[in-house]
Amino acid sequence: MTSPQTEPTNTRSVPVSAASGSHSVSNAAWGLPAHRLSRWPPTAAICVAIALYLLLPEKLLVFSWMRPALPILEALLIIPIVFTSVRDRFTHHAWKRPAFMVLIACLTFAYYLSVGRLVQILLHAPGSEARTILFAAIEVWITNVIIFGLWYWELDRGGPVERLLPNHPEPDFLFPQMVTPLAAESDWTPSFMDYVYVSFTNATAFSPTDTMPLTHWAKLLMMVQALGSLLVIGLVAARAVNIL
Repeated sequence: MTSPQTEPTNTRSVPVSAASGSHSVSNAAWGLPAHRLSRWPPTAAICVAIALYLLLPEKLLVFSWMRPALPILEALLIIPIVFTSVRDRFTHHAWKRPAFMVLIACLTFAYYLSVGRLVQILLHAPGSEARTILFAAIEVWITNVIIFGLWYWELDRGGPVERLLPNHPEPDFLFPQMVTPLAAESDWTPSFMDYVYVSFTNATAFSPTDTMPLTHWAKLLMMVQALGSLLVIGLVAARAVNIL
């Protein structure tokens, strides 16, 4: 007598240390649909990044027209997102994710233009401008952390909406709670703050710390972020030593 065949599942057994017992992916963080989280934190992060861009010295702007143009473009995209989030709190709009990605892409483009200009200034500016350069570098570095935190949040496992689904894609980041499920609540899933923390540690250590990138795009993004951060921190430090 043959045993009945079982339907294939999208889950995959993942070994966990013997101390915590054996778990399948259905019990691990990536096997669970993410909690429905508000878009307000990432929206606020975008507003902070825009404010930092407006505070940059004029000499860090490659194109002067970008100072008014970028906030206007971001506002045209972000106002409908905020309006629909307030009006239809629990309704998903398919256009929101592309709009968010355009927002982040515009900020990323402006950020790397500023990094290039900052590098040029650091190599040639006189020592009398050290204070201005230092504060500008801090603003650029904070923007780095915000932008890549947004990218990680928006792209991991197909995005914040895909993560809500039971059959969401495989994870792009391996958080500590995923390999040690007993160290967190049984239904733990990463929030926006977790992705900002990943961005912060990568920008300071120039490499992953406790959260590992698993996919090619995640590794590539972390490389690009670390390069931008290294240019800013390394050249500021070198410039400071030279001035002193």
